[in-house]
Amino acid sequence: MRYLENVVTLQLNEAVCIGCGRCVEVCPHAVFSIHNRRAVIVDRDACMECGACARNCPVDAVSVNAGVGCVTGLINRALGRKGECCCSEDSCC
Repeated sequence: MRYLENVVTLQLNEAVCIGCGRCVEVCPHAVFSIHNRRAVIVDRDACMECGACARNCPVDAVSVNAGVGCVTGLINRALGRKGECCCSEDSCC
C-alpha cells in the first residue's frame, strides 16, 4: 500500500547502524533492507509511522515521529474515534 509521497518523518542514521536487521524484522511494510551490513531505507513512502523500527533499534539509528501517520487514523477508526487517515476514505487500509 502506498501512502502520501515525501511526507514520512522516518530517518535512518546509516553511520550509527550496526546491521542487526531488527528494523527489517519488525517493519510491517518492508521499508528497510540490509545492504553491505547496514540497514537502508528501500521504500520510505510505504512507512506508516508505527514506530516499531525505532523502538526496536538497539543503537537508536532509526527515528520516526510515531503517531502522526496513517496508523493513527486506522487505530482511531477501529476505536470509533474521529481521526485523520492519510489514505482516501474509500481505500483506507
